[in-house]
Amino acid sequence: MKCKCYQGMNFRPFITQTQITERIAEISKSIISEYGDCNPLFVCVLNGAAPFAVDLFRACEDIDAELTFVRLKSYEGMGSTGVVKQVMGLSENLEGRHIILVEDIIDTGNTMVKLLADLEAHRPASVKIATLLFKPEALQHPELKPDYVGFEIPKKFIIGYGLDIDGLARNLNDIYVLDEDCKDE
Repeated sequence: MKCKCYQGMNFRPFITQTQITERIAEISKSIISEYGDCNPLFVCVLNGAAPFAVDLFRACEDIDAELTFVRLKSYEGMGSTGVVKQVMGLSENLEGRHIILVEDIIDTGNTMVKLLADLEAHRPASVKIATLLFKPEALQHPELKPDYVGFEIPKKFIIGYGLDIDGLARNLNDIYVLDEDCKDE
């Protein structure tokens, strides 16, 4: 894999599509064993979690499940604004449902804390969090513990596989990390 350049910044390969696929298969086995007869509702946090949510949902083909979407926004450029805005909400009845929130990345945890509070008002049977990436060093809410984690990563800026920089790079199959020293060979 080669370095990628976006907005004058260089990104080096970090997590391959193969590694992502293997980890999704492992997570799906856990979900299948826990929710085999529950018909869970996967709630994908758009836009970044879309590739992970769809791949995880399809990997759970051995159980009856549903998929829906919510859109929140807290990032601009390379950083969080600190304010979580709901852009598109849920229309499903969540009362008594088993919910699996699917997120691309948890860093500060602000988005997830807001979403969890919103969901609890609908009285679901349970809520678990599946995140592809988790930055424990950046977490500002120590009470927040994701249930399914693809990869724990350092506090660095990443792109690819749904993660973007101002809307770009979401379509990359692999995940790249900011590395200004990265040079194509």
